[in-house]
Amino acid sequence: MHPFPSVPHIDDAPTELLESGHLWLLEAVAGAPLRFRLLESGLIEFGDANRVYETPDDLPPQYGHAVRHVQDTLDREALRAAVDDVEAITFFGQATQYRGVDYDWERMPSFLGTDIWAADTERFRPPDAVDGIFDRLGLDAVTPIAQEVRARDFDPASYKIPESAWYDGPAAGVVIRDKSGHRGRLPNPDVDDEPTAPDDVTAVDLADRYGSDERLARLRERLRTEGQSVTVDALLERILESALRELDPRLFETGVDRGAVRSELAGRVQRFLNDQ
Repeated sequence: MHPFPSVPHIDDAPTELLESGHLWLLEAVAGAPLRFRLLESGLIEFGDANRVYETPDDLPPQYGHAVRHVQDTLDREALRAAVDDVEAITFFGQATQYRGVDYDWERMPSFLGTDIWAADTERFRPPDAVDGIFDRLGLDAVTPIAQEVRARDFDPASYKIPESAWYDGPAAGVVIRDKSGHRGRLPNPDVDDEPTAPDDVTAVDLADRYGSDERLARLRERLRTEGQSVTVDALLERILESALRELDPRLFETGVDRGAVRSELAGRVQRFLNDQ
């Protein structure tokens, strides 16, 4: 699987990026890097920024929501029909999980694509093609803020970072790309993507927040829509996926026991289904 492309700060980006041609400005999403490729077997191989995992279950639990989304949504047949060798294509994007920005999680897709690498040409697909490719495969790409901006007209020092497409607040930054594969990142200094993790939260607090009847009812209906049986185990796994997606992972490094959270949520799921 091809490694993630480097996206340096705009001050350290290749000089060619702003010298000529046209630019695509994309919202920088505060999430976790996720890459994948379809294997000939039909299974999907996943990796993060640093390593490729032997099985999807080996990824950190915060990735569960995005992994399930890709596995359930990727149109494998459309991909097989489009390329000769599916294993030569690597897809890159963000697993949309909490990294300092509290997005509208219900509206925001679990995965947002950013790049596509083709081994036969040894090139990344141009930014004007990426959105359409992800769409044809059933997945969403990052939100384009502007397209075909003349490079010489773009001034990073005076550029005002816009509002995010995924919550009522400013974007975490902007990624600047051109068709030649040059990239740069303009972070938003007003968005803190490294907040201090709270140290006074308990497993009961988290279960109260993420095991509400409203959330359980919403996830139960999602299971039914997907044709899945609504069992305690199935609903518990979905509620855990959504909770871990929205929680700062450092919570579990400061005294909150993940097993205790699971136990508290299991009790709420059992009571919810018994009352139905």
